[in-house]
Amino acid sequence: MPPLPQHTPDSADVFEWIDEAERARAEAGLVRTLRPRPESSPLLDLASNDYLGLTRHPETVRGAREAAERWGAGATGSRLVTGTTELHTDLERELAAFCGFEAALVLSSGYAANLAAVTALSARGTLVVSDAGNHASIVDGCRLSRAETAVIPHSDPDAARKTLAAHEGRALLVSDSVFSVDGDAAPLAGYAAAARDEGAALVVDDAHGLGVLGEGGRGALHAAGLAGAPGVVATLTLSKSLGSQGGAVLGPAKVIRHLVNAARTFIFDTGLAPAAAGAALASLRLLQREPERADRAREVAAQLYGRLTASGLTAARPDAAVVSVRAPSASAALQWAADCREAGLSVGCFRPPSVPDGISRLRLTARADLTGDEIDRAVGTILRTAPAGATDR
Repeated sequence: MPPLPQHTPDSADVFEWIDEAERARAEAGLVRTLRPRPESSPLLDLASNDYLGLTRHPETVRGAREAAERWGAGATGSRLVTGTTELHTDLERELAAFCGFEAALVLSSGYAANLAAVTALSARGTLVVSDAGNHASIVDGCRLSRAETAVIPHSDPDAARKTLAAHEGRALLVSDSVFSVDGDAAPLAGYAAAARDEGAALVVDDAHGLGVLGEGGRGALHAAGLAGAPGVVATLTLSKSLGSQGGAVLGPAKVIRHLVNAARTFIFDTGLAPAAAGAALASLRLLQREPERADRAREVAAQLYGRLTASGLTAARPDAAVVSVRAPSASAALQWAADCREAGLSVGCFRPPSVPDGISRLRLTARADLTGDEIDRAVGTILRTAPAGATDR
């Protein structure tokens, strides 16, 4: 074997450009770091997406444990080879029935689900119309689809209709149901009408609607009367309200059959681990027995919003469980989140490029299991640590 090449002071550093990128991020206050969390924490959690408080629920944990003991630690292969268990098909059947769709397909993540739906339902010559506030997974799906993509202004059904009307051929209108930055709901009725009238399919990412909106948490599409409609497809995650991991696509049976044969993030990916499928199924069954959890999540969001805005902070009115509080700058948002953490409260911090409008925010999760005392504590901490310029008083 020939000797490995030696690095000399004159050798070019092919990653030297990263140093400049890191400096630029630091100057803009946009450095991101990983912060491993311990097994248990004294922090009050308003940062996760555990909307219904089910991640550590005994039934969810038991579902994961029993699935791992029965089926093993991993799926062992792609869903089309060895990665499909009876547990996966049970979860798909019950998810579809709960949300009001004909069929469902479980994937390894919500990100993979959006890539699957957008890429497999479009191709060269297809027009994909995408809301400007859509999640990065939808944006990446559009890029990978090789279709023509038109980004329309946020929550603008008229723009969607005009864009679709100007195109001849296959078309797809794609939107979040609840946008993850401000927690505002998409105009689903308007989008559905535009898609229906112009002969386009409607794909809706219901990641932040499942478990929070609709009757008993059946989701935003169910609430809008669109679940099961022939031209409508939903994607969702199992990692938020259901407290597990994974994603799914729901829609007409022929759409799901097509994805099994055409969606690359399904065909070439290892199946969802049995423990995650078991946990999600246990949470889904728990939600069906305790539908009041969905109402409670929305109630907590309303309380947080009302009390924070009454004290002078600027926040977007929540349509589901996300409460977004604006900060004066990216650096101020970062320091605000750090000060909250130091005071015992964990909150999300959204800064560019994660926010489409360039405005930095604290992002709060309204969990169904928060008590009145915990809400008091959260509100008090956020107000006490608010930076100059955060309030209008």
